[in-house]
Amino acid sequence: MSHLSERPEKPVVGVSMPHESAVLHVTGTALYTDDLVHRTKDVLHAYPVQVMKAHGRITALRTEPALAVPGVVRVLTGADVPGVNDAGMKHDEPLFPDEVMFHGHAVAWVLAETLEAARLGAAAVEVDLDELPSLVTLQDAIAGDSFHGARPVMLTGDVDAGFADSAHVFTGEFQFSDQEHFYLETHAALAYVDEAEQVFVQSSTQHPSETQEIVAHVLGLHSHEVTVQCLRMGGGFGGKEMQPHGFAAVAALGAKLTGRPVRVRLNRTQDLTMSGKRHGFHAQWKIGFDADGRIQALDATLTADGGWSLDLSEPVVARALCHIDNTYWIPNARVAGRIAKTNKVSNTAFRGFGGPQGMLVIEDIMGRCAPLLGLDPMDLRERNFYRPGHGQSTPYGQPVTQPERIATVWQKVQDNGGISDRKREIAAFNAAHPHTKRALAITGIKFGISFNLTAFNQAGALVLIYKDGSVLINHGGTEMGQGLHTKMLQVAATTLGIPLHKVRLAPTRTDKVPNTSATAASSGADLNGAAVKNACEQLRERLLQVAAGQLGSNASDVRIVEGVARTLGSDKELAWDDLVRTAYLQRVQLSAAGFYRTEGLHWDAKSFRGSPFKYFSYGAAAAEVEVDGFTGAYRIRRVDIVHDVGDSLSPMIDIGQVEGGFVQGAGWLTLEDLRWDASDGPNRGRLLTQAASTYKLPSFSEMPEEFNVTLLENATEEGAVYGSKAVGEPPLMLAFSVREALRQAAAAFGPSGISVELASPATPEAVFWAIQAARQGDASRNGHARNGFATNGKIRTDATEALSGA
Repeated sequence: MSHLSERPEKPVVGVSMPHESAVLHVTGTALYTDDLVHRTKDVLHAYPVQVMKAHGRITALRTEPALAVPGVVRVLTGADVPGVNDAGMKHDEPLFPDEVMFHGHAVAWVLAETLEAARLGAAAVEVDLDELPSLVTLQDAIAGDSFHGARPVMLTGDVDAGFADSAHVFTGEFQFSDQEHFYLETHAALAYVDEAEQVFVQSSTQHPSETQEIVAHVLGLHSHEVTVQCLRMGGGFGGKEMQPHGFAAVAALGAKLTGRPVRVRLNRTQDLTMSGKRHGFHAQWKIGFDADGRIQALDATLTADGGWSLDLSEPVVARALCHIDNTYWIPNARVAGRIAKTNKVSNTAFRGFGGPQGMLVIEDIMGRCAPLLGLDPMDLRERNFYRPGHGQSTPYGQPVTQPERIATVWQKVQDNGGISDRKREIAAFNAAHPHTKRALAITGIKFGISFNLTAFNQAGALVLIYKDGSVLINHGGTEMGQGLHTKMLQVAATTLGIPLHKVRLAPTRTDKVPNTSATAASSGADLNGAAVKNACEQLRERLLQVAAGQLGSNASDVRIVEGVARTLGSDKELAWDDLVRTAYLQRVQLSAAGFYRTEGLHWDAKSFRGSPFKYFSYGAAAAEVEVDGFTGAYRIRRVDIVHDVGDSLSPMIDIGQVEGGFVQGAGWLTLEDLRWDASDGPNRGRLLTQAASTYKLPSFSEMPEEFNVTLLENATEEGAVYGSKAVGEPPLMLAFSVREALRQAAAAFGPSGISVELASPATPEAVFWAIQAARQGDASRNGHARNGFATNGKIRTDATEALSGA
């Protein structure tokens, strides 16, 4: 077992415990960024001046009327920026734009004594606009050849030969929706400048170091003149990886210019209309199978809706391409990616970061093609799994490690869920109920863990031991409710060999641990855990030397377990507090900076080849649904999940992440339907679903009636901290099982062997249209239009055989 994964005697990791802030959360005493306003004197409130047009050039901006509003102190415009007027890492996001690029774009910010005064001041600002043509939908952009950023192509094998060898060839297209993060806490920042002109920013950010960098370049400062702290976030899901920077910069600029603290907090409507979403995608594909239903070739083009600026669209598309294979070996593939430039908010990271979009394409293909091949969807999927002993690699050239786990979790889900018996029961139920149908589907996942950009796979930590034996840890990861801090406390206590109550964690801030990566890519525990472990190991080695001197033995024979140092084979012992005090008196350093870099990664973005991931996480889910044939309404009767988290650092936290990820994925695939005004009217480009009243989020009523989550046992990951695996993003894709079950339930209303196309999100309305198409025995009728464009195109077959539904 590797040094990184080996666990000592009586570890604190692996013990189920609640979230470290659980009591604070449920009692309402946990502090978030905006709570600090009430603890800060003389705060000014910032409010955006939004322009409600999709695209146009600003010809005049008159701020004088705002200054006449009582309580208004200042209006911030581009003329006030001492540094670089840009809030993005690609330098394509002006903080104060002179061209409006989406409906609701903020062009200035009003600072006032109260939030209401700031709102009234913003309403008084006059903006003259020369309106320009706008591209609102993905289809607009594709038709207008509006693209930006890289256009990668992933190649493996001989695609033309693969199709020539295929007995069955199908083509089709698929468009699926974007998704709103809808974190409970909206974007927020609070900034002030101290007596030494140091800028201090409290920000709800997943990436404090990048927020620091953006604030510094907007203000024309160096990074050491700016400190960013994140106490905790009320949810992030990727929406606070890049997008908080501009809001923090506005607060910091206001504080610098007025000498007073400045607070930015978006209300829900502002957050929805100003911040980016998960990228919606369009996919055009062609796939070939041999006579036994094994994939021979795939040719696809994935187009992401990037919105008005690049943000993180390039790595999102790269990860989508890297995950289009999911659990299936595709010997010959050509997959192209591109980013549409539209007049909408700039889409950004969202849990899974393009992985769900790529995986959804192949799962949709499998679900649509299985009936045409005369195969059960479970059987088609199983036939195409990566198999151990075959030396199979992904289409981008990375060997698939632990491929046997794909089949293992798949079989365990079947065993745990009694799938064979239930499928017989469902068949009997469906035969007896002409107007209600049930279906059960199983889908699997293979998700790569690490940032695609190799440089981001590093982390730091600072661990301090005080004279009384108490320990304070600092690390570069941020807490957004996912339990990272809980795991880091457990890692520190385990490595030092002390009880958990001895360890405390400090808020994440840039003057303690510099140059950190975002808490993203499911890598928070892997990177920061290894850095914390490294710092604690340095301290433990120093303390073992001290203990050896006190116990009269060799340091290699001393163990610290549960806060007591003992020599092997001896009754002599030394309490932790006494050991620390002795070390202090001997002038032994009791602080250490830890560091970790993920080894073995390499990636060539131009050739789109390499091994960008440290390892793969695996999982499988079985979902059973019941669908009403009159309305398309449905309920999730039961879900069984087996998920691979290695040796869990904190099982209760991990099970919660699996449950939450699954439900969020089900929301994206079945409920959450963002709509934009694509008409040529005065509100063109306006987000129509601006609140929870019109944007449907999953709630208790959408939870499975029976929900069973099992963590894969005996699953040590040799290359990760204490043998664990990442858990943040992979479970979201387990929700594919719900969508595939809905497809099969709709098909049950039609003749045997019908191929059903299903819109995404598969809302009750979409399911109803799928049922109607199935009843008529014609899948092509399911491509109902949204904004004048068919959500799904008809599957076409080039096979010589006449296939049902083709």
